[in-house]
Amino acid sequence: MESSSILHKGGCHCKSVRWKVRASSSVVAWRCNCSDCSMRGNTHFIVPSKDFELNQESKQFLTTYTFGTHQAKHTFCKVCGITSFYIPRSNPDGIAVTYQCVDPGTLEHVEIRYFDGRNWENSFDQTGISAFSKVEDTATGMSSSSSS
Repeated sequence: MESSSILHKGGCHCKSVRWKVRASSSVVAWRCNCSDCSMRGNTHFIVPSKDFELNQESKQFLTTYTFGTHQAKHTFCKVCGITSFYIPRSNPDGIAVTYQCVDPGTLEHVEIRYFDGRNWENSFDQTGISAFSKVEDTATGMSSSSSS
């Protein structure tokens, strides 16, 4: 189903925040209508946190915003204000990467799915979004949480 993973690079508009992420060249990205995502126009794909690496020098340029349940950690650049990645409430064991912040040339296909963040619990149960941050066991093809 999924093609092998490759290394993508990306970051914010001013390039103060830079990162690498290992993911397929074809990803499923989520467009959410919660109060935060709808205002920012954010559409993101989710990876296990082990597949994301923030450049060390970028940490000084990040700040975090939380609201509501305070489970999602919305990180953004202090210089240009872009959220190029964050820790989503739906996948606290993963990283949500804003697909538009991936450097050109490595993403070949982006399938957009919708997450009804205004009815979060229903959408969480119905979409299967939580599976996107699970680590796949290459021997069995089964997904598992990195905490199991």
